[in-house]
Amino acid sequence: MTAAEGTRLEYATAPERLRPQIDASYGLFINGEFVEPASNASFVTTDPATGRKLAEVAQGDERDVDRAVQAAKAAGARWSRLKPSERAKYLFRLARRLQECSRELAVLETMDGGKPIRESRDVDLPLAAQHFFYHAGWADKLQFAFAGATPKPLGVCGQIIPWNFPLLMAAWKIAPALACGNTVVLKPAETTPLTALHLARIMQEIELPDGVVNIVTGAGNTGAAVVNHPGMKKIAFTGSTDVGRHIMHSLAARDIPLTLELGGKSPNIVFADASLDQAIEGVVSGIWFNQGHVCCAGSRLYVEECIAEEFIAALRERMARLRVGDPLDKNTDVGAINSAEQLERIEGLVSCGRDQGAVLHEINDDPLPSRGNWHRPCFFTGVEPSHTIAREEIFGPVLSVMTFRTPEEAIRRANSTPYGLAAGVWTDKGAKIFDIAARLEAGVVWCNTYNMFDASSPFGGTKASGFGREGGRHGLRAYVQLAEARS
Repeated sequence: MTAAEGTRLEYATAPERLRPQIDASYGLFINGEFVEPASNASFVTTDPATGRKLAEVAQGDERDVDRAVQAAKAAGARWSRLKPSERAKYLFRLARRLQECSRELAVLETMDGGKPIRESRDVDLPLAAQHFFYHAGWADKLQFAFAGATPKPLGVCGQIIPWNFPLLMAAWKIAPALACGNTVVLKPAETTPLTALHLARIMQEIELPDGVVNIVTGAGNTGAAVVNHPGMKKIAFTGSTDVGRHIMHSLAARDIPLTLELGGKSPNIVFADASLDQAIEGVVSGIWFNQGHVCCAGSRLYVEECIAEEFIAALRERMARLRVGDPLDKNTDVGAINSAEQLERIEGLVSCGRDQGAVLHEINDDPLPSRGNWHRPCFFTGVEPSHTIAREEIFGPVLSVMTFRTPEEAIRRANSTPYGLAAGVWTDKGAKIFDIAARLEAGVVWCNTYNMFDASSPFGGTKASGFGREGGRHGLRAYVQLAEARS
């Protein structure tokens, strides 16, 4: 036996298995430094896949928000006067550093949020960097974005982001604000604050001027302090429809811009002439690969009646092949639910669906992990439009399947919701795609695909799903005031 034959080959550790450095505690990021909160209070952020404590995070209050606003206001006087090409350099540096740290940040995102590493690594981090690259390119070209008008920055922008895309949401709010010459006070979700705080460290590394971005962590009261601070010149919120309505009420008497990206109950419409294999994958990626945690998740599926039986059988077969488990395993399809509270809500709505007569289909073979927050991917058939699962946003891996006979019926049923964030259309007829898409009440309509995002493409909803756009030239408009150009 040769030495080579007797040697056991060991694989190198997969990048996803390399744990990032997580501090025992994190302060607030104000004026370029991590500082203790005024109350000295903190909260715990945990790994939803294990229930293990990750870190203690500072709990900000009104006093901390005020400190952050004052720092942002002082920095804004310098940042807004900085040569646009110089602002662009900071955004380019931030984008490049995000790319360099992408493995570490992807693992951190998965540990704090529960989503599969495949999504954090292949979707969230590339898109976050893309948003900074894209908006860096706009920084010195804003005069061409708004014909006949001169754009000027608004000032201090308050931004509140949810737990489902913590780093990506931070990027697509911070990047346009900074490109337009504004400064930022960001409030991350209390269950997923870590990647935003590590983003703050990157901002220190690239020497972003102190106070340009400030991050105040905390719960709902902290977000309310951001919204209600008189120094805010613009508010951007992504989250639940109920909280969005409350913010609108709070700002009704104040003349400041507001953009809201709220909940959804998005439909996927599959016609008999569609590529069924392609549609199956689109439906699966739109609801189960992201655990239904995307506000635009395709949680309502409308299948043309003549192919319903075949499609549902194929959907069930595809669901049976999904892997549920450790989010840090690159082969995992469905990870952990972000919090025990969210899991309880999902379980309650699933029970409601059964009680109202819908038929539940789920994977029963593999046992779920004994620790953490888990829910099997599932779908319901026999769903009526009046059922709660067909009307309310579940924000979990739960799909409601219904049928239709004519395009008019599909459009009517798809639009029969207070929401209007996104929709998907599946057919091989180009004319039909354009006709259906034009008649759907949704801010975004994907054709023969689903959940495809790009920094240059505006995203946002209609009706109870909010207003305003993020991304693209349309997203820049929310961060500038326009003065008529002098002739």
